[in-house]
Amino acid sequence: MRERIREIVEGHEAVAIDDDALAPAAVLLLLYERDGVEHLLFQVRTHHVEHHKGEISFPGGGQDPGDGSLEVTCLRETEEEIGVAASDVELFGRLDDVPTRSHFAMTPFVGAITRPGPYPFRFAEIEVAELLEVPLDLLLSGDALEWTARPDGPVMPAYRYGEHLIFGATARVVANFLQLLEDAP
Repeated sequence: MRERIREIVEGHEAVAIDDDALAPAAVLLLLYERDGVEHLLFQVRTHHVEHHKGEISFPGGGQDPGDGSLEVTCLRETEEEIGVAASDVELFGRLDDVPTRSHFAMTPFVGAITRPGPYPFRFAEIEVAELLEVPLDLLLSGDALEWTARPDGPVMPAYRYGEHLIFGATARVVANFLQLLEDAP
């Protein structure tokens, strides 16, 4: 499965957002094989962070002035937030940018942990309350899909994993990723 995902993502021409009103940010859809099952990693944010308290997100964040690229941003943030060394990650490519309600143009990258598991994750305690390892097959099957609506907005995809609901920009990135995989010849 991982090889197929790599091929699909490498062949995708990502659509970028060109809007100076949105700050650049990058996240990492990180594949992690555990017990022979491919998982997608999410983090539950603490209530100490500035944006999206208690919500579920991918590792990532805003681009720092010293980051040479958005790839560097997603790898730096992933290491800072969940302790995955950049040298243990293979990046496959990027997905379409997604605007967020906190005024970021979020660039999602897809990659995989190359080091055999179990991986020695380390959380940034101020930022990450919990790491979720969601089986990719669950997301692909559609069994986790729910639809949510904000009072002032459209109906949007969301994903249920146990007691957790993945929604908002993170769910839109998941939906885009799953659609890309589904549409691939």
